[in-house]
Formats: sequence, structure tokens, C-alpha cells
Amino acid sequence: LGIAQAQELGLAANMIGLIAACSIGGPIASMLMRRHQLRASGDSTLEIGTLHSNEQRARLDYYGVLLALLWLNCALMLGSGINALVERTPVTLPAFVGCLLAGIILRMVGDWMAPDGRRHLWNWPSMQPGIALISEISLGLFLTMALMGLRLWELQPVLAFITVAMLVQIVLVIAFVLLIVFRAMGKDYQAAVMCSGFGGIALGSTATAIANMTAVTREHGAAREAFIVVPLVCGFVIDIANALVISLMAG
Repeated sequence: LGIAQAQELGLAANMIGLIAACSIGGPIASMLMRRHQLRASGDSTLEIGTLHSNEQRARLDYYGVLLALLWLNCALMLGSGINALVERTPVTLPAFVGCLLAGIILRMVGDWMAPDGRRHLWNWPSMQPGIALISEISLGLFLTMALMGLRLWELQPVLAFITVAMLVQIVLVIAFVLLIVFRAMGKDYQAAVMCSGFGGIALGSTATAIANMTAVTREHGAAREAFIVVPLVCGFVIDIANALVISLMAG
């Protein structure tokens, strides 16, 4: 579209957004929990986002890690096929959306073929610790590489403008989370965790949303519904909506 310094503007917004997203999620959830005296119910169990303790820590073994790697690679290959089909349409989607959809399909098929979660090649209880380990390593690598790849000295001409714009967005996001998201999600502990995730996705990415929620739940307890709703909405529905809106605006 001939927009000058579009790449520099995007990099600057990404830098400030990632930093802000990682900074506001936890304080928002803590403030909501203090103000409304919220506590985790204690009856939710999940392989990620749980309160870490020796009693709750599942056994990690090499067989479970290998199974996790096997099915993650299957999700990547199936996702690549889905992305190839999407490329034949006018819609433009991020590559990870196809992989996310592939992961959902594989989990549904695996649970259907093994109702008890235990088969030779689909042993979900054994895979859970391996998937959690790979998830945390991947998330840390993503955030580290994203921040290390930013060259701040190249953003000086547009830094003042984008800082003001992002400050306005940060204020609007905080107000929207406190006044709308928290109330719409039920004004309970799950809603507070979702608010920390929404602060991450609104200013950063799905990865920062998961990082915010993981930090909150490690401190205060598990939030099963939050870890189901936020990744699906932020990592799948929002990206499809963004792709459609951007395609229409660019057209």
C-alpha cells in the first residue's frame, strides 16, 4: 500500500506490546483477586497452569517425551497440509493456525480411539508431562528470540509516535479488561486468570497470554476453563477474524 516505514512501525509496536503484555497481565489478575477476594477452586487439574508442588508433579519419563514429540510432529505435518489448502483460497492465515487446528483434530481422534487415554501409541497420561515440558521450553525460546531480535537503534525515528499510540492502547486494554472482560467471564477466579491472558493477547500474542496465565496459576492455583477458552479464542478465532478483516481492508 506504499506506507512509509511500515516495517519499522510494526517492529516498534511489537516491542512495546510484548513488554507491556508481560508486565500488566499478572498485576491485573492480582488486583482483581484482592479486590474481590477470589481463590482457586482447587478441583481443576491440568497439565499446564497448575499450582506446582511435589505432590502434584507428574512423573516425567523418556517414553512420554518421545510420544509427545511424535504427536507434535504429526500435528506439524498435518498443519502444513491444512496451510497448503488454505493457500489455495483468498484467505491469508498465520502458519501456526493450521497446526493448532491439526492438534485439535489429533486430540479428538486420539481420545475417540482411546477412551481411557491409554494405547500403545496414544498414552495421554504419559504424554502430559512431556507436552508440558516442551510447551514451557518453546514458550521461553519464543519470548527470548522475539525480544533479542529487536534492533532498538533502528526504531528511533518512529519510537516517539508509536510509544504514544501504544500508551493509549495500554490504557484502553486495561479499562476494557476491568470493566467488560472480567464481568462478562463471571467475576470469579477463572475470569481473573482470563483477564491476565486477555491483557497478553491484546498487546502481545497468544504466547504472552499463556505466559501470563501460567505465572498467575503457578502462584494461586489451577484454572482449567481459562486454559481452554483463551488459547482457542486468542490462538484460533482471533487470528481467523484478523485475517479476514485485514484481507478486506487491504483489498
